[in-house]
Parts: sequence; C-alpha cells; structure tokens
Amino acid sequence: MKRALAIAFAALVAAPTAAPAATVTTMVIGREQRVMQDAKDVRVPAQRRVKVGGKRCAVAGATPLGVLSRLGLKVKLRDYGSCGKRQRDAGGLFVRAIGSDRNRGQNGWVYKVNRRTGSTGAGDPTGPFGNGRIGGGDRLLWFWCTQGARGCQRTLEAVPDRTAVVLGDTVRVTVRGYDDRGKGVPVAGVAVRLGSASAVTGADGVASVTVADTGRLKLVADREGMVRSFPREVRAT
Repeated sequence: MKRALAIAFAALVAAPTAAPAATVTTMVIGREQRVMQDAKDVRVPAQRRVKVGGKRCAVAGATPLGVLSRLGLKVKLRDYGSCGKRQRDAGGLFVRAIGSDRNRGQNGWVYKVNRRTGSTGAGDPTGPFGNGRIGGGDRLLWFWCTQGARGCQRTLEAVPDRTAVVLGDTVRVTVRGYDDRGKGVPVAGVAVRLGSASAVTGADGVASVTVADTGRLKLVADREGMVRSFPREVRAT
C-alpha cells in the first residue's frame, strides 16, 4: 500500500503543469480609420465556439478568428466549408462583417499578423500562414481593407528612438508603412502624437516630437488613406 501511494505521489509531482495561455496584442480598425478596438492584450484559449447562421462551430483559439471572437464585437461569418465540432473544419469560415462595417465588393475585412497579411482563412487551424498558429507576443491587426492596384492600404508602424525620456526631451520617431507582404517604406506626412504633443514626418519618415507631459505616454502614428499604428508606450519623468 505504501509503495502504491509513493508511486502515485511521484507521478503527481512529475506531471507537467499546464502551460499558461499565450497573450496576443490585438487591434481592430474599421472603415474611415474608426477604432473599433484599441490595442488590447488577449489571452488565447485552446478553443472557441463561434456562431455561424443557426449553428455553433469550433475554432482553434490561437487563430485570427479565435482571438477576434474574444473581443466582444459583433462578428458575422459565412461558411464556405462545413464547420462543426472539429477545429480542422473551420478553415472555410469568412468574416463578412464586424460591427456595422460589412464587406462591399473587393473591400472588406482583412487580418495581419505582425506586419504581413495572412494567406489562410481566419479560422484555419494551420495558422495564418499555414505553418503554425499565433503565438505569445504576436500582434494581430484586423482592419477594413480598401483594395488598390497593389493590394490593401499600408499599415503604419511608429518606432521611437528611446522609450524613457524626461519632460522637454525631443524624441525622434521613425514611421514606416507596410504592404500586404510586410515590406516597409518610410512615410511622409504622418501625424505622430506622443501624449499631448504632436509632429509630422518628413520625407525620411521621421518626426521630432518634444515631450510635453509626464507619465506613461501613448505614441500613435496616423495618416489618411493608411491604417494607424499600434500604440507604443513612452515613459516620461
């Protein structure tokens, strides 16, 4: 009896603990640059269930659709496959509306993971590029795409030269715009806001912003015809 208890105890100690859920930073930008969900850290579960017509379908949590379903936004889907109880059947799910913004013609909802537009369905269990699901630290952007000759409008990214400053410092912020393939170029004429201060990028994609506040300041880049950047935090004393 003692030997059996010892074995059971050893097995309990040796059993691996469940890995913590990955956290993905997510943002949703609708038509005309409307922020439907500002950047938010979302803990990703193993599985989600989404409503498609009159049924509920299983979706892997670490997919663009799985993360989107956790935000509490009204999402309408169309099933081009046969979704159901198995995650592997969710690859044909298509997002046709988020909130009141519905797909129109060639324009509609698209997702990017980090800087690239996904190449698979939003619920595809193989992940956004067919080689693995979303992982901790990734950034997921859902945005309303206006199709042009070269794809969707570019998405902006703003990078400060440092993230710890003092009141009155000048921060150089570099802004690049990324296409569907994740190729970036410097962008001129972008409004850069750091707390209450602002500046506009020049031809080199750089703006010099003078720190006007203290505390945890939000840095955001925005320009008409492009998708605003994920906010970054700069701490000012």
